[in-house]
Amino acid sequence: MYIFGYGSLINHASRLLTGQAKEAQPATVHGLQRRWGKVDSAYHISPLVAALGDGICNGVLVRVDENALRQFDRRERGYRRIELDPSQLETHQPIALDIPVWVYTKDDHEPPCHIQPIMQTYVDTVMAGCLSISSSFAKTFVETTLGWHHPLENDRHQPKYGNHAGVDDDHLAHIDQLLAQVRTK
Repeated sequence: MYIFGYGSLINHASRLLTGQAKEAQPATVHGLQRRWGKVDSAYHISPLVAALGDGICNGVLVRVDENALRQFDRRERGYRRIELDPSQLETHQPIALDIPVWVYTKDDHEPPCHIQPIMQTYVDTVMAGCLSISSSFAKTFVETTLGWHHPLENDRHQPKYGNHAGVDDDHLAHIDQLLAQVRTK
């Protein structure tokens, strides 16, 4: 089966923290809208959430087995795992259409706030994953994600995001440049 990752799961190093070592391929889901939002009170930050609806969402398809799926279910606690319709998927490489494609969604999210803000190290982790695919993939991620205007805490010097991984110093200037286009002061 596959998991469609649209946030930190885009980053290979972050996926490895859950035990997933398989490669992923870029994909786009039509009818899925990504935004920044709260999951529940167990989260001290506001991560990315997605819900079925208007919009497109780029990310990666990761092939997993039952054991890996259970590990990701634990990682994505607070989300609801649903199966995507294969007709929603756009990939550059063919995938097996007879096996499930799962995505973690959150329909009833609340927007980030100063108590549960967007964390810069979470953004950096996701963006580093996007940049490992291409600059245009990262640009599409930024342009198709809602909620960039919500509170953001710059924790780069003392990371608060637990799955922060795979971010090189040379990514930071590019990330900041892409974010400058959508962040309001």
